[in-house]
Amino acid sequence: MRGTTRTVAVAAMSAIALLAAGCGSGDDSGSSETGSAAGQPGGEIVVDWCTPQNPFVAGNTGETCGQQVIYAVTSALVHYDPETSEPSNDIAESIEANEDNTVFTVKIKQGYMFSDGTEVKAKNFVDAWNYTAFGPNGQYGGYFFEPIEGFEDVSAEDATVEEMSGLEVVDDYTFTISTSTPVSNLPVRLGYAAFAPQPDSFFEDPEAFGDNPVGSGPFKFVSYTEGDSAVVEKNPDYSGDFPGQVDQITFKIYNDPDAAYNDLLAGQIDVLRQIPTSALIDEKYKSDLPDRNADKAFGGVAVIDANPEADPAIASADLRKSLSMAIDRDTIMTQIFNGSRDAGHGWVPPSVDGYKADACGESCVFDPEKAKALYEQSGGYDGDLTLSYNADGDHKAWTEAVCNSISQTLGIDCTATPIVDFATFLDKRDAREIKGLWRNGWVQDYPSIENFLAPIYGTGAGANDDDYSSEEFDNLLDEAAAAPTLEEANVKYQEAEAVLAKDFPSIPFYYYKAQIGWSDKLNPVAITGDGFPDYANITVK
Repeated sequence: MRGTTRTVAVAAMSAIALLAAGCGSGDDSGSSETGSAAGQPGGEIVVDWCTPQNPFVAGNTGETCGQQVIYAVTSALVHYDPETSEPSNDIAESIEANEDNTVFTVKIKQGYMFSDGTEVKAKNFVDAWNYTAFGPNGQYGGYFFEPIEGFEDVSAEDATVEEMSGLEVVDDYTFTISTSTPVSNLPVRLGYAAFAPQPDSFFEDPEAFGDNPVGSGPFKFVSYTEGDSAVVEKNPDYSGDFPGQVDQITFKIYNDPDAAYNDLLAGQIDVLRQIPTSALIDEKYKSDLPDRNADKAFGGVAVIDANPEADPAIASADLRKSLSMAIDRDTIMTQIFNGSRDAGHGWVPPSVDGYKADACGESCVFDPEKAKALYEQSGGYDGDLTLSYNADGDHKAWTEAVCNSISQTLGIDCTATPIVDFATFLDKRDAREIKGLWRNGWVQDYPSIENFLAPIYGTGAGANDDDYSSEEFDNLLDEAAAAPTLEEANVKYQEAEAVLAKDFPSIPFYYYKAQIGWSDKLNPVAITGDGFPDYANITVK
């Protein structure tokens, strides 16, 4: 969600290669060294945060607010290097694939513990994945198990079959994954939170578990106070190779990015996960935070979304293209973001292997005359157009700029419309209650171009907020997944992206960069491939 690349070159390797992949630490642009290299373990920090949508269940958390806590308290089979995003084994001892990448044998490390003192075993993965995929459980991450044999039997809302046939526990430390089609990059995906194991206690009361989660990660969950903060502490029983450094992290909710920035300047918090646009102007944050800031491009893309099912008035692809051509992206990137974002010209960001420049074509180029002509040809928008955003994020200035550009270019009313906070915004979006346009974004869950296409635009996909469906697009995804080499897969994925350029389910707007800041009590803080501060490796001076 968010320059260093999570390169998908490893997807072309055999799955066993993950066993040998190293995971080091290093610095990122804007800081001279990672915190862990220069400091000592211990201490407590406060970091700025946002309101999570759901309770803290790994398989049901798909947004960045909740995931910051989830990734602190959970581990998975695979770990992504915080600097390079290269995958290496974590709980997995080995992941071996057969010749056609349809059967994967996973061996896990013995003695890897959950924070409740129970051991992580093969059944904790298999049971958790089946629970997440089972349609009646309504888990956000269920879609990510689609390649596994038997997914269709368990994923319907009224399903009665609760276990995927493609998962089998061999012994306490071994299980197998059988897929319905070849999936060459499956091992790379297995570091995503939805693939985390769950302890036996989870299945006794999943609802209660979400308020007090137990994981196998570097930190242990302590508490969550709704509307205020969440607290995690260093996990004394952590068994992996990627421990946390500080004793405690408090994730403090802010509904105003400028208030969080001012608290950082005043020493009230220690890490700011994104510099507000007000401090980007003339790079003010660099003088406010000398030697206490970092800047990094990462795998994320911001789009402007529309759902024809929720609002039939926005159903025309030509209408959406005309609105896109009416947006002066370059001026907004300069005037609002002070060059800290790059204008988006496609659905896959440049930091991802397989990226194709200008995939959107002329539809993402500001052209008032063509925009007006296409708008008239499309029949226009019936009503006053709105662009909705969550008010607790730093989106007011740019959404207003987008609406002003559309209004001035097309001579129509467009209004940037706030929704109280991120959780409420997501609930309204998921309930298909937002009309017109709304802001959206995607940060990579795992290092693959596929992650920017299949989970968002595949028919019935878990993050398909536009309810987009294209047989041509879906077929290309299948062909890409089954391709024998990375290069051939990327060609098919690029062809799938070309279908999006034709159907235009969403409007690419910008590619993400992260600008963070930290207090003077900390050593330099790095930015991960997801665009988060590298919380696990933060150290105090």
